[in-house]
Amino acid sequence: MLIMLCLPIGRSRISAGAGSPACSQFTTLTSVEILGPAPARHDLAHEALTPARSRILESLQQAAEPLTASTLATSLGQHTNTVREHLEALVERGLATRFQADPAGRGRPAWRYSPSTELREPDARVRDYAALAFVLAEQIAHSSTDPDADAIAAGHSWGRMLTRDAVRGTAAAARHKTVALLTDIGFDPDADSRANRVILRRCPFLDIARQQSRIVCSAHLGMIATVVEEFGGDGAGVQLLPFADSHGCVVKFERSGDKR
Repeated sequence: MLIMLCLPIGRSRISAGAGSPACSQFTTLTSVEILGPAPARHDLAHEALTPARSRILESLQQAAEPLTASTLATSLGQHTNTVREHLEALVERGLATRFQADPAGRGRPAWRYSPSTELREPDARVRDYAALAFVLAEQIAHSSTDPDADAIAAGHSWGRMLTRDAVRGTAAAARHKTVALLTDIGFDPDADSRANRVILRRCPFLDIARQQSRIVCSAHLGMIATVVEEFGGDGAGVQLLPFADSHGCVVKFERSGDKR
């Protein structure tokens, strides 16, 4: 099975070779342009964060210092009042904090916002699973002679677990079933009409992906390839481009013998 992962830093052994897409460099901690999925936040006492608020929370987490609403609005290309409304909602839910800077001239000092260090992930169960996933990713990264391949293999096992009762169908049906499954497990996919190109707008493992992007993204690639294969599609044609879109990571499925 030949599947492609285009990682932003360096080039994966899987995707090396003629015809592989170029990859832009990035770091999820100090992104100049905020690309990629929003954090998938879970809270037993509240509804899930909207994509817009998830994006703002992610921006606060990426920032090197507290931000004002106007600074954040400029970087996101949104109106200041809209961003301020989202920021206040994050503060109310305990996901962000705010303080007023010292006066510097005339006028009231602006409020500055930063992510909460006490409630990074509202659901304790998610934090516990994320901690375990991080430890496993670290172990693969430090002990494996081929971390990419081992992470993809782990993703294959994950995909088989998710599709134990899968019913095989056409390639087109397999893609749509894969998108539905990605919805169920928290990736908030946005697919075109034929599900040939899918944007993963949320990532349940985003905090880990910041620190171990190669491992996490390789595991996701292996999982998606296996899922579409188990549903009757062509896993060999799957490509994953992490943080490639302004709203998320991009998954591409190449049609092979597709019955539309």
